[in-house]
Amino acid sequence: MFFGTKMANEKEKWHWQEPGSAWKGVGIYHVTMVIPSRKPLLGRLVIHENDPTQARVELTPFGNEIKECMRTIPEYHPEVRIIGLRMMPDHVHIILYVTRTMKVGIKTVVRGFWQGVKKIGRAYAASILPNDIRENERCNESPNNIQGNERCNESPNNIRENERCNESPNNIRENERCLEDAVFTEFPFIRVMSRRGQLKAMIRYVQMNPQRLATKRLHPGFFRVQRGVEVAGRAYDAVGNIAILLENQRATVHVRRKMVEAADRGEDKPLRDYMNGCVAAARAGAVMVSPFISPKEKEVLMVLIEEKHLVIHLSDNGFGEFFKPSDTLFESVAAGWMLILSPHSFDADKRRISRGECVLLNNLAEEIAEEN
Repeated sequence: MFFGTKMANEKEKWHWQEPGSAWKGVGIYHVTMVIPSRKPLLGRLVIHENDPTQARVELTPFGNEIKECMRTIPEYHPEVRIIGLRMMPDHVHIILYVTRTMKVGIKTVVRGFWQGVKKIGRAYAASILPNDIRENERCNESPNNIQGNERCNESPNNIRENERCNESPNNIRENERCLEDAVFTEFPFIRVMSRRGQLKAMIRYVQMNPQRLATKRLHPGFFRVQRGVEVAGRAYDAVGNIAILLENQRATVHVRRKMVEAADRGEDKPLRDYMNGCVAAARAGAVMVSPFISPKEKEVLMVLIEEKHLVIHLSDNGFGEFFKPSDTLFESVAAGWMLILSPHSFDADKRRISRGECVLLNNLAEEIAEEN
């Protein structure tokens, strides 16, 4: 694939967040609720025939109650529509579309079902068994989930153990304490989607959650965060295929502003030649190195991903304990075609990249490319 001069603009049908109306106005909101202990209280991941595309989450009775609680949101707030809901073993994603200005803010709406969920957790504490929780954790950790789930459900020892646990007052108290500590003790994370294209990407992200988790379970090495990886004399945190660093031929992708400005004036040949040259270098065997910040650099990245070329992607933020690459990068990491490096520690509050960070990352890309 080589680049032309124009790309089609997709017309969005949604109403987006209006300036000055945040939290009460028409808009789309992505809400995430995480069990802080990361215990799989809501369900277990099942991977049929070790195929991530067939992965699904089998909900526990508790998970089903949480799901039904969330589905009642429009009954209490008719101006709110649910356009995406995904239950995972230890967290929940829900996308809400506010169709008209509300009397209360979205935070009040979210707080309402958050409190309802915690109430369900307290009521459910007396019926869920500590051994069930531990067994669910073990099954969630096993790549061979089909056999594991059958074993968990069919074991006579587990049935007898469950009967014994039901008779023990100590276990009931243990259940109550476990769920009190584990179930959504932190307020949900709410993200306002204010840019075109975010909705489509977020719906896909929510839908693909089981497949991504299954891929991580089946290929844990590429998704494990590695600290202090030395590249060109500097220490980076890394996710992906470290073996890419053994490749000797490297080149950068850095679309200069003057190229874009010239293209805007109608002189687009230098820009097209440069972008096509990046693809040609990758086809010749070079590992392409870049933070891929600008729109034109992202266009090059999409071609590199589509053609399965080796890429070193520099990130402006570090990696938390449960880091997952974005939807765009995920499959390349899983397949071993990409290495993501970050010179920074993880910042949970980071949302935007500064110009200074852009300059730094581009300079680091040049440094990495010139190492060999």
